[in-house]
Amino acid sequence: MKIPQQIEQAFTKGLIAAIAQDAETNEVLMMAWMNQKALEKTIDTKRATYFSRSRNSLWVKGETSGHFQEVVAISFDCDGDAVLLKINQTGAACHTGERSCFHNELS
Repeated sequence: MKIPQQIEQAFTKGLIAAIAQDAETNEVLMMAWMNQKALEKTIDTKRATYFSRSRNSLWVKGETSGHFQEVVAISFDCDGDAVLLKINQTGAACHTGERSCFHNELS
């Protein structure tokens, strides 16, 4: 799979948003950042790979926790600056142990 031109252009401006969504339930599980290498590795391995801004390095989701994300499909938004990963999640997606990172509601 070749990275579309719109996404390549977005990478020249920095990182892009990556949203992980359960492939069966459509539940949004998490959001992280990707650089071009992270997206390429995700495409090649079918395992969600992100870019850590704090560590300034790539990380594979589940590498230390065992809570991997198997990528089923990848689509991108109209501006090419965000990707949607349809995934099969093993275990919790959130580092807190919650299934989804979006478990806090505004009140």
